[in-house]
Amino acid sequence: MNNKGIGSVFCLISAVLMSARYLSASIFMSGASSWDADLFSAGLQYVGAPLKILSIIALLVGIVFLGYGLYQDYQAGKKL
Repeated sequence: MNNKGIGSVFCLISAVLMSARYLSASIFMSGASSWDADLFSAGLQYVGAPLKILSIIALLVGIVFLGYGLYQDYQAGKKL
């Protein structure tokens, strides 16, 4: 697998981790009788920061791999 493929996979992992964060907060808040932004924010705080941090790291790694893969293609004289 080349660098662009690996970068795409890392970006996908980032999206899955971020969506897991929001899904777990909504599952945690499923028993609430009313919904508002403050209540959902409290649910996100309950879930914690590890999923957010890991998704940001995966996104940065994915962008680096994508950029390096595009740079290699540019150096090889390929068209983007």
